[in-house]
Amino acid sequence: MNAPHTNIERRTACLASRISQAGGDGRWLWDGVREVSIVSALSETRLGGRRDALAGKTVLIRTRDQLSAALVLIELDSVAKRLILAPPDLDAAHLPFVIEDGGVEVIVGDIPPTDDLGVEHVPLTDPAPRLRSSVAHRRSEWVMFTSGTTGRPKMVAHSLHGLTGAIPPADPDDPPVWGTFYDVRRYGGLQMLLRALIGGGSMILSRPDESTGDFLARLGQRGVTHLSATPSHWRKALMSPAIKAVAPRYLRLSGEIADQAVLDNLKAMFPGTPVGHAYASTEAGVGFEVNDGLEGFPADFIGRPGAVAMKVQDGSLRLRSFRTASQYVGAAADLAPDLADGDGFVDTGDMVEQRGERFYFAGRRGGIINVGGLKIHPEEVEAVINRHPAVRMSLVKGRKNPITGAIVVAEVVADGSDETLRDQILSDCRAVLPAFKVPTSIRFVDQLTVTAGGKLERRIA
Repeated sequence: MNAPHTNIERRTACLASRISQAGGDGRWLWDGVREVSIVSALSETRLGGRRDALAGKTVLIRTRDQLSAALVLIELDSVAKRLILAPPDLDAAHLPFVIEDGGVEVIVGDIPPTDDLGVEHVPLTDPAPRLRSSVAHRRSEWVMFTSGTTGRPKMVAHSLHGLTGAIPPADPDDPPVWGTFYDVRRYGGLQMLLRALIGGGSMILSRPDESTGDFLARLGQRGVTHLSATPSHWRKALMSPAIKAVAPRYLRLSGEIADQAVLDNLKAMFPGTPVGHAYASTEAGVGFEVNDGLEGFPADFIGRPGAVAMKVQDGSLRLRSFRTASQYVGAAADLAPDLADGDGFVDTGDMVEQRGERFYFAGRRGGIINVGGLKIHPEEVEAVINRHPAVRMSLVKGRKNPITGAIVVAEVVADGSDETLRDQILSDCRAVLPAFKVPTSIRFVDQLTVTAGGKLERRIA
């Protein structure tokens, strides 16, 4: 049995050594097209002999698929000075900004540049045995793009120690098979990849051209045991007949507010299976996990001792821990030089309300709908709509109005679309919401748009 890492070892060890510590035999990464064993990921190079030449460089990893990005991360952590992980939807027009802000010296990946960007491009090659290196190991800085970025991309810097701070030690007697609807080039997906790699498991990766049903079928084919997704991902999965193909031992939600309806629907679909919802953000890192089957989180989480300190100030949740990002990078740092306040707390921008012995998430501070000076979080209205047994998912947004500035409207995916159902949903809303929060109209739709990060796409109508 492998001995567990001490705290000092975890802080200083590179990704490859921590993967090795968890064991490599019989473990794999699979995206439906390629399967790569963990052993070969640790012993092979896909950089055409250029690995040592990248020592001390700032590298932008830009790949067509998740698996290639994961393999480059494993190979270059502790070699490169800084690793910048490009998300799948990074606009090529923004590359000059990323290069300038991140200090990029080399782009590694399988997407050939179409313009002269002024930096070297190292293409990926077929795997070959990795030669012994004489390069001294260093602590690589990991840079991630924040979610919801529009315009000039916004980046934050992390350490591997902080990124893996919430990952439990590997259990060699019970290796997990992780699956996630996230893309591992985003914070939420990267967390799941690291959990699989360091936690002694294997991982099933999704593909961008793959439907929800096809991915669920693949997950079932490979015997997924631990499955993670945003609540929006889960709602789409629950609408697919292929959901019956999987029988995971653990379900996890993160990235959006997990309302009671989606938690209850998952418990009904997978009776007896633990369902946990985690709170994390790219800036604040992993905060906490709730495993009691209820939305929100217990009020005694605030102020409790532990690795993560939590407080609520001006209605927003704030976190302090070694898991938070260390700084913004480039132009973002000029606009917000201090990621944390003077006491080390990161303002998450997520608004919470205490009711009794529990805090509930109300929504994002920047996502408020203003109706004649009255403020509405769309997520709180969606939570009410989603409780109706015929509703599969909903999107509440503001529609511009010349008198009040905005009115509340809703789009709903449901089993049915008649006036009776519309009246029932509106009646449910009127029973628990103030009149100004009740949607003025409900439109039934076949589907709702989910962003590349797995969140509902929210726009003013």
